Amino acid sequence: MNGRRQSDEPAEHRRFAHYLHALQYVTAADEADLLAAVLRDEDTTMATSAVSRHMDRRAAELLTAPAFTAWFQAISQVIDQHDFLTTRLHEWRLLRTLALGGPWAAGDLTAASDWLQRTAVSTPVVTAPDVLRLFAEHGRTRRVRNAAHHRLQHLKE
Repeated sequence: MNGRRQSDEPAEHRRFAHYLHALQYVTAADEADLLAAVLRDEDTTMATSAVSRHMDRRAAELLTAPAFTAWFQAISQVIDQHDFLTTRLHEWRLLRTLALGGPWAAGDLTAASDWLQRTAVSTPVVTAPDVLRLFAEHGRTRRVRNAAHHRLQHLKE
């Protein structure tokens, strides 16, 4: 414990912790309603952060599962007024496409965020050599290019 009483903690910190806890245990049937409630919080930065963490956790769990598509559609309707969340959700769909070996466009990958590029080269289910080669040559950051090159070397072994 850090020596602070809970009442000394800022209210938004308590709400953030509460939201993360509630989102961790929410049922699929109640998820969209809870996300909408969180996004109505007066502290939009905190609310967006809580929803983003939840989306990242759920998307990673569902990445290659058939349930991803229905989840994506339900969530996209809740977050459609939040640019960052919408972009992140669409990048999770692109990551899913890569993980499942679906069609992709080089421009979509090179224009994607640093987050998507880092995640794609570090996600074990993304193994397509052409994807990794693209990131090794055209990744936005040295970190992405090096990680993609390293993954390519391991695929050859």
